[in-house]
Amino acid sequence: MGIHDSASLTKARDQWRWRGVERPPFADIPAPGQVSVWDFPRPPEIVPEAREILVHWGDNLVARTRCAWAVRETSHPPTFYLPLADVDRTLLRGVAGGSFCEWKGPAHYWDLVDGKRRLAQVAWSYPKPLAGAEVLAECIAFYAHGLDCSVGGAKVAAQPGGFYGGWVTPDLAGPFKGDPGSSGW
Repeated sequence: MGIHDSASLTKARDQWRWRGVERPPFADIPAPGQVSVWDFPRPPEIVPEAREILVHWGDNLVARTRCAWAVRETSHPPTFYLPLADVDRTLLRGVAGGSFCEWKGPAHYWDLVDGKRRLAQVAWSYPKPLAGAEVLAECIAFYAHGLDCSVGGAKVAAQPGGFYGGWVTPDLAGPFKGDPGSSGW
């Protein structure tokens, strides 16, 4: 038995109190032109993202696309999954290990490598995603730390904490999971 069996998946998925149905009292009120991450659903929704997404690592253009998928989950800024076809794959190196998401499945991690430079475990993918996340199979997501990322021309900040990979943009109202005290969100 492990997280991959049906009972364990159900238990992992049922643990979340906040599911985008109502905002908690501590949620920020969105300013005009903003959306609250507390209105995103759980389980997360996966929606097409047509705004241009750019990922730079120093002088390297790592990715450029208008065909990304945004994973929007309660309390998280969106995580953007970019088609591998729009990524400079010569910079990617797979690494050992992984993790498991109760919504998306088993994740594989990637380093960026350019000569002697290496940015460790800065990306991840779901080559064999769970049902409902199949569109992510040929995509990759990047942590914003150590990279220069933008969505629709807006500079991205990394989601707080060391684990989550959402991208904070000016059109979002939080607070965001990853801040101190947010583990149960």
